[in-house]
Amino acid sequence: MVILLVEDDPAQLEPIHAALSQAGHTVDTAKDGETAQWLITQKDYDLLIVDWMLPKVSGVSLCQQYRQTGKTAPVLLLTAKDTIADKVVGLDAGADDYLVKPIDLLELLARVRALGRRSPQWQGDTTIVGDLQLHRPTLTLERGEAIAQLSVREFQLMEYFMRHPRQVLSREQIESTLWEWGTEPESNAVTTLVRRLRQRMQAVGAKDWLETVYGMGYRLNAPE
Repeated sequence: MVILLVEDDPAQLEPIHAALSQAGHTVDTAKDGETAQWLITQKDYDLLIVDWMLPKVSGVSLCQQYRQTGKTAPVLLLTAKDTIADKVVGLDAGADDYLVKPIDLLELLARVRALGRRSPQWQGDTTIVGDLQLHRPTLTLERGEAIAQLSVREFQLMEYFMRHPRQVLSREQIESTLWEWGTEPESNAVTTLVRRLRQRMQAVGAKDWLETVYGMGYRLNAPE
């Protein structure tokens, strides 16, 4: 999933970001509500994880504004406020779930998986196109008896292709989806990543599925 994490405390942000990234997610981060407001106008996220107490714009206000735009991706609210009244405020603002600090990372990842199943784009822990299977828990690609182990970045790219089969995806779209906001991939990063992914796909007999559409980008073509 592509996740926006909004948290102003580095001691909270860094371990959460690391845990989500290691689980195969692409994670953009913002340290204040105003930056998050701008980001959600620039990119479609599968999930938002938002701290309640943020500089400039609170997490509750951010959640309300996000819902007013008509966007429906799940929102997980993080906060030290733990009274029933506080939870009601957060849920009424449009949050889907509520996690009280200090955050347990295993519980957070479980909540993320559960909320991911509510996302319109969720395809489960296993994404399937034709007879090709991509498994999130193990970061593996499987076809028949053959299995290939993927890196986190290779997994992210394969998932992106499998969620958009037979659609041409440009380099710009791939960079925007896979690389976090504020990072600048090298000029040949997408080409290198596609080459590595083709090697993994070759190991399961699916190298020819990934087509280069010259001047436009790449397309995953599953056999009929």
